Amino acid sequence: MKNIVCYLACCFVVASLLGCAGLKDARDIKAGTMPPRYIASKEPEPTISNGSLWNDSASLYEDKKARRVNDLITILITENTTASNTASTDATRDSTANYAIANLFGAKTDFGIQALPLIKKMYPGLQFTPTASGSSTSAFAGKGDTARNGTLTATITAKVVEVLPNSNMVIESRKEVIVNNDKQIIVIKGIVRPEDISTANTVISANVGDAQIYLVGDGVLDDKQSQGWLVRALDSVWPF
Repeated sequence: MKNIVCYLACCFVVASLLGCAGLKDARDIKAGTMPPRYIASKEPEPTISNGSLWNDSASLYEDKKARRVNDLITILITENTTASNTASTDATRDSTANYAIANLFGAKTDFGIQALPLIKKMYPGLQFTPTASGSSTSAFAGKGDTARNGTLTATITAKVVEVLPNSNMVIESRKEVIVNNDKQIIVIKGIVRPEDISTANTVISANVGDAQIYLVGDGVLDDKQSQGWLVRALDSVWPF
């Protein structure tokens, strides 16, 4: 009895850890901090054209697109995901086998009509039929359907944290909105090409490379919509 209790206790601890592992990312996002306001970066030295008294730097007439570290860019998040899958399996097997023994331990048999001498002597009138037959039938049918739809629409202004050698920009941002003690956290990270930035200094999320977009809730509503730790632990041990 003691061993059974110890075994169940170990299973419960492992299940608790497994049940909480899926929430690690959400906990990390909730506990995360806002990105630094300013990122120190060594800007390239300004160059001077031959015969010119002025540095080749930004002019008053250039557009306001983000192109340097610490510049801001607005990301228009419009994500729609739809996935569906259908699988069906129908398998049937039917087999039949018949065997006849013509020679058994030196005693010839004409396909079961002639009995063995020993059996005939022990059981007069009994005929031995040296044949074997069998049949088997199996059938399997399976069907499954899955579908998933998701929509996320938001607007967030991100900061350029790095400019790559090919002029692509690494952007990062975190946005927190609190309404009635309920917090909504949006985090976005990715890479933006300069040519994908509009004249209004915006870019749609579909053009963000290596995009990582998180929308996490933290507060009363999130707590009430989440399963308790005990239920998650039991589901990990007994998923059925």
